[in-house]
Amino acid sequence: MISRADRSPLSDWLWTIDRWLLGALGLLMVCGLVFGMAGSPPVAERLHLPTFYFVNHQAMYLVPAIAVLIGASFLSPRQVRRAALVIFIGAMALIFAALLFGAEVKGARRWIFGVQPSEFVKPAFAVLAGWAFSEGARRRDVPANLLAILILPATVVPLIMQPDFGQTMLISLVWGALFFMAGLHWFWVAGIGGAGAMSVFAAYKFVPHVRARILKFLEPQSAGGVTDTFQVDTARDSFIAGGWLGKGPGEGTLKRILPDSHTDFIFAVTGEEFGVIVCILLVTLFAFIVVRGLGNAARNEDPFCRFAAAGLTMLFGIQSCINLAVNLHLMPAKGMTLPFVSYGGSSLISLALGMGFLIAVTRKRPRTEVLMDASLDASSQRA
Repeated sequence: MISRADRSPLSDWLWTIDRWLLGALGLLMVCGLVFGMAGSPPVAERLHLPTFYFVNHQAMYLVPAIAVLIGASFLSPRQVRRAALVIFIGAMALIFAALLFGAEVKGARRWIFGVQPSEFVKPAFAVLAGWAFSEGARRRDVPANLLAILILPATVVPLIMQPDFGQTMLISLVWGALFFMAGLHWFWVAGIGGAGAMSVFAAYKFVPHVRARILKFLEPQSAGGVTDTFQVDTARDSFIAGGWLGKGPGEGTLKRILPDSHTDFIFAVTGEEFGVIVCILLVTLFAFIVVRGLGNAARNEDPFCRFAAAGLTMLFGIQSCINLAVNLHLMPAKGMTLPFVSYGGSSLISLALGMGFLIAVTRKRPRTEVLMDASLDASSQRA
């Protein structure tokens, strides 16, 4: 064990991070591999790939993901802001490149060079929005609140053009939570809430596949009297078939006919093979990470760290809730992965980046260091 007297960067990192949070994230990654071994083989066989193709690739993606998480957690708050700005600009450039040159998959252009850039926009957006809102709350001589408002349309408009309404909704919810947290006037809260409701109505009215998903959710028999909710119905049947204790690892049968059983519906496969009790424990693990992150944010004295930590935690928590709700047929399908459990390289690495930023901004820092960082920010802005 490294001594507290050791003042090396590694020792300083080890004694200032939230080790409970880091341990919970590590356990979640292990769960992802275990549940991936249950849900991915049928998909691999349907695609004529080796049985454990997706499990092996998930393990390969974990190596850079862990490196990104640990590396990002070493950053200072100033370095987190700079890294987020660079990543945001680079990811947005790739989104525009995907719109122009990316391959069209299922009617959307979201991928380029084997990467889904919108995944990397999310943690960078949470940090930058938190930065803008924290500056707006602390300084009245900087138009930070205006920048915080403008960053939302600048981010979601390219996402809508792809189209990617799932990520658009997630980013908008995180931004709305930060907006509310900033304590701005209720007039603005009501106005922006109304604008969000109008946007949902416009998407329902003018975007055919959004309207189809909502109608399938509200009226399963609407498509000419034929039920068109196969995925969510099969996912629900998986929980019923598994019961409290599950059928046992590898014994599930519904996963063989469930599309996306290794990504969007991995939670349903977990329910069939490991049972409802394990699902409850998994949800408890997600809840622990969210509560721990929000608690660390609430106790932080640095306004930027408080907003950034809250935004990153809510990003993780809301994405988890969306995936779980879809699996339980509580909302229309959104194509949202379950953090660190669903298969996906871009998703895994971007989530690791976000959690690395979270650990970095919630590290225990002396009050003198917090004040010094704030004064350096103020002096650099005046310059």
